[in-house]
Amino acid sequence: MPGPGAEPPPTETEIRKADWYGEDISGQEHTRVAFVALDLTEATGDGTVFTECTFRDCRFNLSRHTDAAFLNCTFTGCSFFDATFTDCKLVGSTFDRCSFDLMTVERGDWSFVALPGADLTRATLSGTRLREADLSGVRASGATLRVLDLSAALFHDADLSDADLRGSDLSAVDPREVDLTGAQVDVAQAVQLVTTLGLVVRPDAPQ
Repeated sequence: MPGPGAEPPPTETEIRKADWYGEDISGQEHTRVAFVALDLTEATGDGTVFTECTFRDCRFNLSRHTDAAFLNCTFTGCSFFDATFTDCKLVGSTFDRCSFDLMTVERGDWSFVALPGADLTRATLSGTRLREADLSGVRASGATLRVLDLSAALFHDADLSDADLRGSDLSAVDPREVDLTGAQVDVAQAVQLVTTLGLVVRPDAPQ
């Protein structure tokens, strides 16, 4: 699986400026295909599989994906306005200069995903696995990021201010490197963050 910054897998075929607006692409499988300016607006896909594909300047606006897989794919300059991913796998995929306004991700496995510098301020992610994801420089002020598995994720210079982080694994978050101003956390997370800072949490001293 390629790491952040690695060259994407070479593609073998190309689909350019295809109009899949509103189409049902359920069950389709594509491997090492380069999609250029593909319009997937309002498309739906149940069980669709894309493996080592590249998407450049593609529109996923208002699309709905369920039990789909985008494995080791590369997205460049793509729009995900109001797109919904439910129980999908995007393991090892990379996003560069994409927009995510009102995108919703419910459950699924996004481990090893690279989202450096992504603007997630208006995105909602819940119950999703993001183990070892590259979230460095992410702008997620006010985002909903609940019950996420963020273990071993990279958060250097991330902005999580005012985000709803309740229930998420924050073991990889260093409060000295991440803006957490106004973020919502539960009691267990608060203790974890304080411990990361080197403080020791103890019961009140007896009177």
